[in-house]
Amino acid sequence: MSKILSFIKENLAVGLLLFALFLGAGNIIFPPLLGQQAGENMGPAMIGFLITGVGLPLLAIVAVAKAGGDLQLLANRVGPTFGIIFTSIVYLAIGPFFAVPRTGSVSYEIGIAPFLPETIASHWAPLFITSVLFYTLILLLALNPTKLVDRVGKILTPILLLVILLLAVKSFATPMGNPGDAIGKYVGSPLSEGFIQGYLTMDVLSALVFGIVILQALRGMGMHDSKKQVKTTIFAGFVAAIGLAFVYISLGQIGNTSIDVIGASDNGGVIIAKSADVLFGKLGSIILSVTILLACISTAVGLLNANAQYFNRLFPKISYKMYIIIFTVFSLIITNFGLSTIIDTSLPVLLIIYPLAMVLMILSLADNFFKGGRIVYILALIPTFFVSLYDGLKQLKIQVPFYENLLNTLPLHEQNLAWLIPAIVGATIGFIIHKLSK
Repeated sequence: MSKILSFIKENLAVGLLLFALFLGAGNIIFPPLLGQQAGENMGPAMIGFLITGVGLPLLAIVAVAKAGGDLQLLANRVGPTFGIIFTSIVYLAIGPFFAVPRTGSVSYEIGIAPFLPETIASHWAPLFITSVLFYTLILLLALNPTKLVDRVGKILTPILLLVILLLAVKSFATPMGNPGDAIGKYVGSPLSEGFIQGYLTMDVLSALVFGIVILQALRGMGMHDSKKQVKTTIFAGFVAAIGLAFVYISLGQIGNTSIDVIGASDNGGVIIAKSADVLFGKLGSIILSVTILLACISTAVGLLNANAQYFNRLFPKISYKMYIIIFTVFSLIITNFGLSTIIDTSLPVLLIIYPLAMVLMILSLADNFFKGGRIVYILALIPTFFVSLYDGLKQLKIQVPFYENLLNTLPLHEQNLAWLIPAIVGATIGFIIHKLSK
């Protein structure tokens, strides 16, 4: 019995670590927006969101664990050049391009803007001043890494979870109102729209980087057997999945019942901030704001450190500290475009790279089946990129007539999932060529 309890305790600890890694402050802004916009169709929309926001990231963790914990080693199965380019894009996406600026914008939208008059909050100056102070602190912490950030993160995760739990319980017990009408693509295809919105969490991309963190934790616990590491990671994945699913469904419920009281919004940060004020008054808003602000600081420092370490290893002529400075200044600039602009800009890019990440991940899990044949990866990823590039261009409203006429004949093109069938066909052809070449 003691061995069983010890096993559960150790695995639970890893599961909570994985949950804490995924529960970034930026992620809490997307489920409320989905809940409000999906209206009466929130059920299927949330299922789609959970597939890309919870299920696929956990598969990605397992895939990276099986590959030895390094994303570049995993991507190198396609080829060394692809490995460097793809890994660099993933790091930049979860770093200074999108995820880090999002932490700065969320800090302002939830931590500062709710306490300012609307005429002032919508002006550029408060966001600029807030972001300068925010990134000055980030720079100081990132240049002088201490255990402070880790400790703050470990304390903040349960506090953030508790705040979300209180909001969720209150919203279920005394709903703010009734769900509104579904809008946009949530009307005709809520499942696929929720699936695409799950891209915005960037959790699949983050999971490809988090794999090494989990393996280091397991090795620190004295676990060096690779098979046991993978089994423990899977168990931890279920723990994290339960926690994440609860958080996303709860936040979706808050947004779903909010429109009658706070009105429609295209900004999830505004929805959650105003909902906290309605549910718990100013005190609730203050607690939420402080928690989110500190969580954003912890998240930003961690992501900037990861990026600086990776690119310093890739291009060592530039120092770690110089990378930190460059990435911090770049993030500051991007933050000042505002949260909605950052999200709108990130979606076309994610529509291009997310399918590549998913195909790479799924093939790596089946790697033993085709004995690691590179041709399988190549022939699956080429048509995937060709189609996902079209989806990204379409999101940007860039039209390429020949391209458009060709790809519009593919199944699921209206749902931005037209890459799925070509990926399967490409992998199948690659498998046949690999077998014949043997």
